[in-house]
Amino acid sequence: MKLATVAIDGRTTWGIVEGETFLDVGAALKARYADLKAAIGAAFAGVADAKSSAAAVPTSKVTWLPVIPNPDKILCVGLNYETHRKETGRAEVDHPTIFSRYANSQTGHLQPIVRPRVSTHLDFEGELAVIIGKAGRYISRVDAMDHVVGYSCYNDGSIRDFQRHTHQFTPGKNFPDTGAFGPWMMTPDELGPLGELKLQTRLNGQVMQEALIKQMIFDIPRQIEYCSTFTRLEPGDVIVSGTPGGVGARREPPLWMKPGDVVEIEVERLGVLRNVVTDET
Repeated sequence: MKLATVAIDGRTTWGIVEGETFLDVGAALKARYADLKAAIGAAFAGVADAKSSAAAVPTSKVTWLPVIPNPDKILCVGLNYETHRKETGRAEVDHPTIFSRYANSQTGHLQPIVRPRVSTHLDFEGELAVIIGKAGRYISRVDAMDHVVGYSCYNDGSIRDFQRHTHQFTPGKNFPDTGAFGPWMMTPDELGPLGELKLQTRLNGQVMQEALIKQMIFDIPRQIEYCSTFTRLEPGDVIVSGTPGGVGARREPPLWMKPGDVVEIEVERLGVLRNVVTDET
């Protein structure tokens, strides 16, 4: 099952994506669930029954929003592919490198990624997003995947000069409309095994980053175990699981995204997240 959050004629809703059709389950269940996050927390109770009566809208008529516009938290894993760790010159570590992104820094599929007026150092980071379906604390690696409700594509867009002002990543990772998330989330039963899936970032059609999901340094169960140790994971939380080597900042000369650029993040079998870069007005 593929689920998305969209706007239709200015009204925010959520539902199921089937081919080129969006089924507006959110409208059918509006008395029961405020949003997709609430439906996730209830393990999608009633969704299958509502699907048959949900209005069908062509996907060409919807505005894609971040899959989870209002997560309790977005936890990002840095330096989680060996190719990226090496290109940054960072030392090997025993634990995942974690930083946070705020919900209002996100944007949806086919929506602009905005280069802020204070910087030209806008970089791409193609990643697999993991959406939590079941709350938990001190989750073991053995049980971790039972807490995953779905996966999506993510572009953890970074303002590199602000990221490097200090050793803390937060400022460079939270400019508005820099974290693209979508188009949809896909449930694990539909996506299937992750390890051999290819993650790819393309800028104006040229491949910039490419790796297999199995090449992560800290796999998804380890990420969930570690994150759930220092915080309680909640339904709808997002773990952005790391980017491979090839980021623009580490190229010679550096390659920064600029207005008019088209950036695509593709996870094999999952989908393609596409955004155009614009300048802040």
